[in-house]
Amino acid sequence: MSAEQQLPGPTTMRSVVQDRYGAAPEDVLRVAERGTPRIGPDEVLVRVHATGVDRGTWHLMAGQPYPVRLAGFGVRRPKLANPGRALAGTVAAVGARVTGFRPGDEVYGIGTATLAEYARAHPAKLAPRPGTVSFAEAAAVPVSGLTALQAVRDHGQVRSGQRVLVIGASGGVGTFAVQLARAAGAEVTAVCSTAKVDLVRALGAHHVIDYTRADIPGGEHRHDVILDIGGNRPLGQLRRALTATGRLVIIGGETGGRWLDGLDRQLRAHLLSPFVGQRLGTFVASENAADLTALRELIEAGELVPSVERTYPLDETAAAVRHLLDGRARGKLVITT
Repeated sequence: MSAEQQLPGPTTMRSVVQDRYGAAPEDVLRVAERGTPRIGPDEVLVRVHATGVDRGTWHLMAGQPYPVRLAGFGVRRPKLANPGRALAGTVAAVGARVTGFRPGDEVYGIGTATLAEYARAHPAKLAPRPGTVSFAEAAAVPVSGLTALQAVRDHGQVRSGQRVLVIGASGGVGTFAVQLARAAGAEVTAVCSTAKVDLVRALGAHHVIDYTRADIPGGEHRHDVILDIGGNRPLGQLRRALTATGRLVIIGGETGGRWLDGLDRQLRAHLLSPFVGQRLGTFVASENAADLTALRELIEAGELVPSVERTYPLDETAAAVRHLLDGRARGKLVITT
């Protein structure tokens, strides 16, 4: 058998196509007819019903910061057909060595070039779709949900009774982080803009700070864990809002720089951490089936609700990415196929 195989089914599909890197989605993303992906013996072909859009979608689309290109996504031009990663859909076919899934299974997780009607995926990055939510809601979970789960559980090590501050609480990762920290028994303070206060409060935050009117507290009002998802505050300010032995987990922070784009602040936190009582750092989320299963169980138990602001058809993918870049998104944006 060849390394790749074309399995029975449609030979063509509609897909978002990206031929070059660029910062403006309107300039680089288009929809065209393409061949259905060929899968290897250890891969799964998924009929994609929906895929989530997140900040990482833009980074892969723009090829910024430049280390993204060196990570295997193409130095001069994109290697992948499109920057989609998350998916929810139905297994269309499986490779010869795949045993955990079969055609017809409803799944969600991480795939390759998922802004299309069909996409390839590895079984190790898929799990059964949560049965209590729609395909669109399930597609909102994989990238942002995995990041939030690992930030709260593994790196923040959030425990019952702790005070947790979530900066950037109204975005994709933030909406999950607020709910996960509350589910862990923490007292959650969320930071967002005026237009999103009601959303964050509805997700279960005990306290909400509108950053256009007030800044994060320090002094006597310190936190055991700070999850910095969407901020660019100096490390000194964040440390003053943290207890003497607290944990700072930097998950995001955009500066617009082509080379580092906020990575310098994360690097400085990592280098400083061994010399202070506080734990300061960042991480790269692990894409794995075990954590997708953990998220599914939380969703089906009613402890985690995907917050989807809006769905877009595949033809309007560029508009969805633009809405995200403009900072107007409340929760997740999803593309349906």
